[in-house]
Amino acid sequence: MSRTREEVDATLQIAKLNAAELLPAVHCLSFGPGASGAAGDLCLLELEPTLSQQLEAGQSLVIRGDKEEQAVLCSKDKTYDLKIADTSNMLLFIPGCKTPDQLKMEEAGCNIIHTEIFGFSNNYWELRRCRPKLKKLRKFLMQNTYEGPDNQKEKDSNRSKYTTEDLLDQIQASEEEIMTQLQTLNACEIGGYWRILEFDYEMKLLNHITQLVDSESWSFSKVPLNICLQELGPLEPEEMIEHCLKCYGKKYVEEGEVHFELNADKICRATAQMLLQNAVKFNLAEFQEVWQQSVPEGMITKLEQLKGLALVDRHSRPEIIFLLRVDDLPEDNQERFNSLFSLREKWTEEDIAPYIQDLCGEKQTIGTLLTKYARSSMQNGIKVYNSRRPIS
Repeated sequence: MSRTREEVDATLQIAKLNAAELLPAVHCLSFGPGASGAAGDLCLLELEPTLSQQLEAGQSLVIRGDKEEQAVLCSKDKTYDLKIADTSNMLLFIPGCKTPDQLKMEEAGCNIIHTEIFGFSNNYWELRRCRPKLKKLRKFLMQNTYEGPDNQKEKDSNRSKYTTEDLLDQIQASEEEIMTQLQTLNACEIGGYWRILEFDYEMKLLNHITQLVDSESWSFSKVPLNICLQELGPLEPEEMIEHCLKCYGKKYVEEGEVHFELNADKICRATAQMLLQNAVKFNLAEFQEVWQQSVPEGMITKLEQLKGLALVDRHSRPEIIFLLRVDDLPEDNQERFNSLFSLREKWTEEDIAPYIQDLCGEKQTIGTLLTKYARSSMQNGIKVYNSRRPIS
């Protein structure tokens, strides 16, 4: 039944409210016939202004995650955790409902607005910006690395391969974050599928290029693409030669010709990985000597090139170095710190920083991570960090 103005005024009087202090317009609410079942069918999602504007502009938001994973919501370039937030006040869905500000803009009048409640909810979805969950991406691509067109396993059609659509469907990250990570992993599309080169095959390609640079007496800052393809094309597919140049160099055009400026740090780092991957531990002094002899002439090796790839133990005698890749560590913050502190009880910030840098979220620093997950102390005048909890 519709309320009259007299009934509204009587209700205000019983509630001891002064009508003069309220807006003249009155909303009289009633539950519609379908409202009782609508609570479980509708979800409220709280959006930050940027996401709201993207939706209004016709862009899409995608919820990603397998059944055993925590759902995330992705825009084109960002990833958000989806969390249910309960509220003590019942939230009502009222189509066409006007806010007090909208009512103030209308002509004053003692009008009564009869409104049906379409649905209700006691919670809403809350978004929190989070790091993209990209470990699975590398895991997928490492299942079937590319070892060259003539390798026997390329003839096995049952091996796992992933298209862009496959990755967008299964990786909990935005499209832009996935594409950026593919570039970081030096992945390339082969026959419509994203692949990572087998490391030995990648080093074989790189060795072909550096030997050609040496034989032609080229500068590492000016390696011509066309001549590389002509000279190395009979040995390996041209697209693989160009891909390797992109991985280890920067492309530019000069006088209409495409050239690459090779990155000495990347080449030295890859050479170190090649040397370290076959040794559990390596005498540091001997490693540095062999490493310098193994890189192309003119390049200088430095331990700074190995951040996040290898770790030096200065306390052993003699000092040693061993492979420790950040890519092989857990993605979860606590699990990452547990893994690091089980490997070494005490860390300097300089040593641990490369292994936790990727855990930093928005407005988060290495210092804040260490404050949360580690305890600091002084050892021989140097600040070191150890675990806040016992490590089994």
